[in-house]
Amino acid sequence: MSEQEILLETGTNEFEILEFHINEKAKEENKLEKNFFGMNVAKVVEVIESPNLGSNNYSVNPCFLGTIPLRDAVLPVIDLSIWLGMERVKHDHENIIVTQFSNSVQGFLVSGVVEINRLNWKDLIPPGNFIRKLNTKSIIGMVDKGEYCIQLLDLEHIVSDLNPGSIEEQWKTKVKTDKAYKVLVVEDSPTIRKMLEKNLVNSNFQVTITNNGEEAEKYLTDVKSQAELKNKTINEFIDIVISDIEMPLVDGFTLTKRIKRDTKLQKLPVILYSSIITDELRHKGESVGADYQVSKPDMNQMAEMAIKLIKDSLLKDLLSLTQSSKALSMGS
Repeated sequence: MSEQEILLETGTNEFEILEFHINEKAKEENKLEKNFFGMNVAKVVEVIESPNLGSNNYSVNPCFLGTIPLRDAVLPVIDLSIWLGMERVKHDHENIIVTQFSNSVQGFLVSGVVEINRLNWKDLIPPGNFIRKLNTKSIIGMVDKGEYCIQLLDLEHIVSDLNPGSIEEQWKTKVKTDKAYKVLVVEDSPTIRKMLEKNLVNSNFQVTITNNGEEAEKYLTDVKSQAELKNKTINEFIDIVISDIEMPLVDGFTLTKRIKRDTKLQKLPVILYSSIITDELRHKGESVGADYQVSKPDMNQMAEMAIKLIKDSLLKDLLSLTQSSKALSMGS
């Protein structure tokens, strides 16, 4: 296996971002200030040159610049600088980054594209640990490159902000558990955390929330210690883990891999969810042992699948216990 293949292997806590910049007018006269941002390469389809779209007066949201033809499709284009509250200095040969996630395709207008960076999620400084002037909900975290910093954008938040209420509506479910199962939710976005907690509580789950995979690992370590101290099983403290994939410090793939390699935790069902889960990329979650994977447009399935996985796990434990009892009785 080559070094590149090792670096890209699922569960190594590594990911790639496309680095780009948006130009603003600097305080010094006739100078530009480059602001550097990044987005997950897994969401990028291609980069094209902008046809110099201008803002329009008929759009409900000023970020929406209109549409452009892209082969056999029509591509809606969003001006990132407007959404981020920046005054972009326009120039020729700007770029549109074409993305695909959550079953939708859209283009983001930027001043220019820099390069692809391969990083470790531990390199990503969580939003609460640094100060910035931009909308905090749009930033997943920051990467310090020495001479400048890259701010990693939450594209899902930006797109959903342009269509308020759409995500919460499509996540609704009427499913309820007959028992208050205990779920650990791992999610770095405050908006998604609130929606997930609301939906799971409405489905009769007892919800514990951590902000990223590192916090989740600490929580699970504490659960193991309590179970051992009180001579109880893990399931008396937690029934299932539901985790986002893209998170600072420790991502969902790595968290799942570590859970499934831990002899005391490996029976815990794990559901991974993300906007980057597609039929082509499901093998990544399967390779780390995820029991189920949910694409963000299908989040209304979450409670139903969690209940099914918990019941299946409990049934397996019961069958295993029954077989062990039979073996003991035959031996005696």
